[in-house]
This record gives sequence, structure tokens and C-alpha cells, in this order.
Amino acid sequence: MDFHDSPKEAAFRAEAQAFLAAHRPERWEHPFDEGVDEARLLALSKAWQRTLDEHGWAAILWPAEHGGRGLGPIEAIIWNEELARVGLAESPFVVGIAMAGPTIIAHGTPEQKARFLPPLLRGDEIWCQLFSEPGAGSDLANLSARAIPEGDHWVVSGQKTWCSGGHYADFGILLARSDPSVPKHKGITYFLLDMHAPGVEIRPLRQMSGGAHFNEVFLNEVRIPDANRLGPAGMGWGVAMTTLLNERMALGGTGGFFSFEELAGHARRHRARLDGVTRDELARLYVWNKTLELLNARVMTKLGRGQIPDAESSVMKLALGRILTRGAELGLRIAGPEGLQRHGTWQHQFLIAPSLHIAGGTDEIQKNVVAERVLGLPREPRPDRDLPFDQLPRT
Repeated sequence: MDFHDSPKEAAFRAEAQAFLAAHRPERWEHPFDEGVDEARLLALSKAWQRTLDEHGWAAILWPAEHGGRGLGPIEAIIWNEELARVGLAESPFVVGIAMAGPTIIAHGTPEQKARFLPPLLRGDEIWCQLFSEPGAGSDLANLSARAIPEGDHWVVSGQKTWCSGGHYADFGILLARSDPSVPKHKGITYFLLDMHAPGVEIRPLRQMSGGAHFNEVFLNEVRIPDANRLGPAGMGWGVAMTTLLNERMALGGTGGFFSFEELAGHARRHRARLDGVTRDELARLYVWNKTLELLNARVMTKLGRGQIPDAESSVMKLALGRILTRGAELGLRIAGPEGLQRHGTWQHQFLIAPSLHIAGGTDEIQKNVVAERVLGLPREPRPDRDLPFDQLPRT
């Protein structure tokens, strides 16, 4: 494993650091922060996205002909590390830049690329993801939102849930079932949905933290032009795999979610509360966090040697959820009586932590991936895989 940047990587890191030192906004907020001012966050994010686009930093991985830098995954990881280092956490543009954009580039028509990619890069339009449903989360292929062709449009009805940022998004990447007579992984079509179209109803999901970052979205006979269909009709599952692969890469490290340095500073300010058990758990969390950094280095090493990481993203996702949960618990313990207050950094992180065990694929699904691809265990029996969707038992 390589622990140091190659000369080429070091030069790129230095370039990124110089750009951020000269242009980064003075203040930034994470979309999950307690009491975040969404209007201010959106204004800052759009201005920052325009700055990135003007200087060629808006999309590290996108091909140059589509406005990106045409660089590889290693440079993208370095860029994300440098963003995290200066406190620039997850942006409302992450779905568009990291997921929708690469999928449109891979599967879109020239007209779709010309219509959707430039305003995304400029920060004019924000995207959200409309995949999960009340009965289709971990088993995404079980989705039941229906898309019926009608002339040069599709009429879509159904319900989507856990839609991050849907209440301020302009467009959404949407999966809907267009042919229920075939097995569930087939007969799915991928759409680019105008979130302001008639029939789109967005309802916030109030989290136990008090925020409402997630939404459920109801589609009531929404008419989507066939020109906004991405890829062939009925072949949306393959298109969705492009999106999900990019989502896994976007959820790699702890940047924006957890800082051991912040927790260590919290502990130093309350030394009198650090008994032996708490010190031991702090050390264990430090080791976990370093292990995640080393796993990230392993991924970068593989990429640098032209290899494709396999289950590393699943392991990293599992580690991220565990680190965030344990870090929040320790932060509350060290806070002592103040931890009983309703508001505070560690109280908020404690309430947010469970979502990291669900978002981007549940822990159980990630463990299945690791079991099958790393340990070589037999695949879980799926007797419903070859049955037509309309013959599956429904609750």
C-alpha cells in the first residue's frame, strides 16, 4: 500500500490547496447541521458552484468536453480530502455532480447532455434522487411507481421517500416501473423529472433531530416527456447501477460528518470526566478512524495501479456509520450533565448518526456485499428474482 502521494498526486494536491486558499467561502454549513439556514446555505452553495465552474473545479471526474477536468478517481479523492480539510462539507449539488451528471454523461443523448449538464455545473439547477419507496429501499428492484406511455409522454404515479433536498431541488433522477409483466429487475425505466411539474407533491419528513432534510414525494399522474427518458425503456436498472456506483464513491470518508480532532478537543476541555473506560474508547475510535483513512489509501493505491476496488466502498460505508455513532455517544458521555440539554453539537450528532446506517445502502445490505464478494459466501437465495413483477406477493 502506498501512504504518500506520487509526484503527480502531490502536484494536484498543492494546486487544490492553492485554489481553496484563494477562493473558498469564509463560512459554510452542512445540510444536516442543527438549525441550518437553508436559504443561506443554498445561496452560498450556488455562488460557490459558480466559482468552481469558472475556475474549472466544478466536476473533477467529468470529461473535459462536458465541462469537467477529465481526471481520475484518485484526483477526486484528493479533492474531497482537501474540501473536508477546510470545512467545506457536503453541498446541495452532490446528487447532481456526483450522481446525475455522470449518469447523463454515460447514458444520455446529445440533447440531454446539452440541456442538463451546463446549468448543473453553473449552479443554476439542483438535483435530488427519487429511487427509494416505502416498499423498496434495500430491495430497490421492488419499486412499484408506475410509468405508462401516452403518446410522446409518460404518465407516472407512485410514492418516493427519503428524498434528500427534494423540497428545494429543480430536477430529480427517477426510477419507475414501465412493464410489470417481466421480472422485477427488468421493466424499469429511468427518467429525469422536473420537480416543479404538475402532480409532484413534496412533503417533508421531520427527523428526530428537528430538521426536515428528507422528504416523501408523491407523483400523481405526472406527465414526463419521452425526451426526458434516460436510456432505453425497460432498461433503467442498468442505468441506475451507474448512479449507485457513483453514489458509493461519494460516500467514502468521514469528511463533513465526523472529526476526531473536534471530539479530542471536546475531551481536552473536560479532562475531569475522562475515566479509564472513556479514554480506552477514545483510543479505539481513533484507531477506527485511522483504519478508515488507511482503507481510503488502499482504494487510492488500487486506482493508481489501474485496478478497480471491489467491496471496499461497502466496508467504508459500514465503518463510517460505526464511527459516527460511537463518536456521538462518546461526545455525549464527555459532555456530562450538559448532554441532557436539547440542543448542542453532540446531541445533534447523536440524533443524526442512525441515518448513516441506512442512507446509501443499509448496513445489512453492505454486509451481504462483503460476505459474497470478499468472503466468498454463497449468494442469498432469491426465489423472486425470475418471477414477473405482477405475480409477486404484495403486502
